[in-house]
Amino acid sequence: MTHTPLKDNYDVTVIGGGIHGAGVAQAAAAAGYQVLLLEKNDWAAGTSSKSSKLIHGGLRYLQSGQFNLVRESIQEREILLQIAPDLVNRNNFYIPIYKNSHYKSWQLRIGLSLYALFGGNRVNCRYKKLKPAEAAKFHGLKTDQLKHLFCYPDAQTDDRLLTRAVIASARKLGANTLMPAQLLNAKHVVGGYTLAVQWQGKARQTTSRVVINATGPWANTVNTLVSPAPPTVAVDLVQGTHLILEGQISNECFYLEAPQDQRAVFVLPWYGNTLLGTTERLFEGDPDQVEPSLAEQYYLLEVLEYYFPDFEVKVVDAFAGLRVLPKQQERAFKRSRETQLICDRAHSAQWISIYGGKLTGYRATAEKVVKLIRQSIGPRTQIANTRNLRLKLSE
Repeated sequence: MTHTPLKDNYDVTVIGGGIHGAGVAQAAAAAGYQVLLLEKNDWAAGTSSKSSKLIHGGLRYLQSGQFNLVRESIQEREILLQIAPDLVNRNNFYIPIYKNSHYKSWQLRIGLSLYALFGGNRVNCRYKKLKPAEAAKFHGLKTDQLKHLFCYPDAQTDDRLLTRAVIASARKLGANTLMPAQLLNAKHVVGGYTLAVQWQGKARQTTSRVVINATGPWANTVNTLVSPAPPTVAVDLVQGTHLILEGQISNECFYLEAPQDQRAVFVLPWYGNTLLGTTERLFEGDPDQVEPSLAEQYYLLEVLEYYFPDFEVKVVDAFAGLRVLPKQQERAFKRSRETQLICDRAHSAQWISIYGGKLTGYRATAEKVVKLIRQSIGPRTQIANTRNLRLKLSE
């Protein structure tokens, strides 16, 4: 890969090469800004390659009243299905309801009806209810006391490949993307920030009118490198572990209620194998050292055994990522997944930190960030619109 030499100044510098950093770099470049993107390890090395690989509206977020998030996510799902057909694929998701399930059929019908309504009630957004006898096509799904089997459409992706495609698009639009490159420190000056960057074994300096901190679990750590310190948000890092199991249970997907605590656990096809996840466990420590715990693996395997008791389990891989959630006493499962954009208002929104966010909504988040950039340094001549800009595997 060739890189444009590090210039003396940029309109926008984005720190973090995950999906949100990639999305902001692409959107800012499309809006005509001179953009620098810095990543210290590898593209999508953190949370953005350790998700459940779903492009979805977040059906379960209806339970906590996050209607705007669900509506936006469904809209973004449909956009990504159009602009990234090689990377995002629609699939059927099945929810089995048993006699002893926590959630009842009438509750699910209401939720799925609302879900379809947020999707414009189009044919490819509606749910259907299958008879228990139809579950026979899913070899191994427990049918004892099965009352209903609901089916609704959502989508899957390869999160790492999607992130790389967005970065490639940003690069094509003129963004300078440097990896590995690490921010050493930043200092506010008149008109922006001076940035010291470790690049190609040397400390180099550049300036940027606006800086976007898109480092996910590292956001507050990065903010300590800034003088004066920008505002931060108190967050919890919540670990989510996934397992990859040898063999594919189904070509389609399952949304399961964990019998231990009624959390949502997905069983998904993944390159000929099965992806099982996820968990929610409070994480304290160095985000660079996150690893799946044995307790999480046992938890997931218990869920699988409950629904697919005859599946012969062989774990071929396990990985863990970190969600950034607002610090609260409430269980992580029930906390808001809304993205927070925290601006340094004292300096005309010149330092913007992204907290939280979903893979599905990265493009919409990037649009909101560009609006803040525009308020800070004014508009440029737009050269593309990410709403219809095609993302390709080959780029």
